[in-house]
Amino acid sequence: MRTLDFAPLLRSSIGFENLNRLVDFATRGEGDAYPPYNIEKLAEDTYRISMAVAGFGREELELTVQDNVLIVIGKAEPNAEDAERQFLHRGIAKRAFERRFQLADTIKVTGAGYADGLLNIDLKREVPEHKKPRRIAIDSQAVEGQAEVLAAA
Repeated sequence: MRTLDFAPLLRSSIGFENLNRLVDFATRGEGDAYPPYNIEKLAEDTYRISMAVAGFGREELELTVQDNVLIVIGKAEPNAEDAERQFLHRGIAKRAFERRFQLADTIKVTGAGYADGLLNIDLKREVPEHKKPRRIAIDSQAVEGQAEVLAAA
């Protein structure tokens, strides 16, 4: 019973063709919660994703943005020291991962940093001028002129 009908919601909406794809993506859920992450709002249009990637080095992490999807990949490369060590308990999981974040059209990745086992990805909302709200003047003459043309036809 995972099928949802959004037809009533879409009757007065224009341009939401991707809504079904986004809903499927959201309801599918993530099978694996590794690595854990936070998403925080720093200011009105500024956000940060913090991922706990303990044990990974900078060279083992890869960030890519493609088609409004931020992809974070961790490649766990075998370490020569780890082969010689004998663990009685290994609670710090260092395994390969791929985490995807769906970004809105107006969200841009502005930078990333790595410190103390946390990967911080900075995001900013940049709304282009053509997408900002603008006031439309109502011209009564244009409507009356169109009515006369339609009446003559």
